[in-house]
Amino acid sequence: MTLQGIINKGIVNSELQFEKMGYISSNAANYNTNGYKGIRFEQILNENGYLSGVERTDFSTGAIQRTSRVLDVAIDGMGFIPVTSKTGEVSYTREGSFTVDKEGYLYTNDGWLVGDGIQVPLSYDNLVIKPNGEIEVFSNDGLQRETLGTIPLVNFRNPEGLKRGDNNKFYLTAESGEPVLSKNHTKFKQGNLELTNVDLYNETNSMLRLNASMLASFSIMKAINSMYSKTLQLNQ
Repeated sequence: MTLQGIINKGIVNSELQFEKMGYISSNAANYNTNGYKGIRFEQILNENGYLSGVERTDFSTGAIQRTSRVLDVAIDGMGFIPVTSKTGEVSYTREGSFTVDKEGYLYTNDGWLVGDGIQVPLSYDNLVIKPNGEIEVFSNDGLQRETLGTIPLVNFRNPEGLKRGDNNKFYLTAESGEPVLSKNHTKFKQGNLELTNVDLYNETNSMLRLNASMLASFSIMKAINSMYSKTLQLNQ
C-alpha cells in the first residue's frame, strides 16, 4: 500500500473512532435518564485494514428504584409500553413516569397517550397498578372498586431492530418485527422506576482507552504525512 493509501485509511478509521466516541458520550450524558438503554458501537477490522462498525442497543433491564409515586411504573424484564402522540404516531417506551391530563387520561411526561387511553376519575381513595398492568381505583369510602383498564406490554421478535427515537422512545421496523402483546405477565412494579442500564465506570474506561488509541493514531498519521511530504519534495 502506498503512503497516500495508508494516510487515507488512517483518516477513514479515525472518523469511525470519532463516531464511537459520540456513542460513548451519549451513554454518559444519559446516565441519569430513567429507562435509557445504552448503545454499543461494535467495530470490526476488515481484511483490507479498514474499520467498519455497527450500532447495537443493550436492552438488558436497568436497576429498579423505589419512588413511592402512584403513577410511576417500572418494567421488570423485557417489554415495551406502546404510546401514541397527539398526531397518531405510535412508539414504544420503557420510561414509566406517567401523569394525567385535565380530563384524567394517562400520559407520558412528554404528552404521549399510554396504551389505547386509560381515564382516571378525578376523585378516588387509592389507585393500584397490578403486576399485569391492570389499573384499579377505590372510592373515597373504600367500599367500591373500579377497573379502569390495562397498561399494555408488548415484545418484539428482534428488539435490536427497533429504531431509536427521542425521549426514550423506539419505533418498529421491518427488522424488529410487529409488536406482540404479552399476556398473563407480572412485570409491572408500581411506585418504581427503571434506571438506565449504562455502566458509567465502563463507559469512562472505554472513553479513556479510545482517547489514547486516537492520540496514538494521530501521531502515526502525522509521522506518515511528514514522510509523504518529504518524498514529494525529493521527487520535485
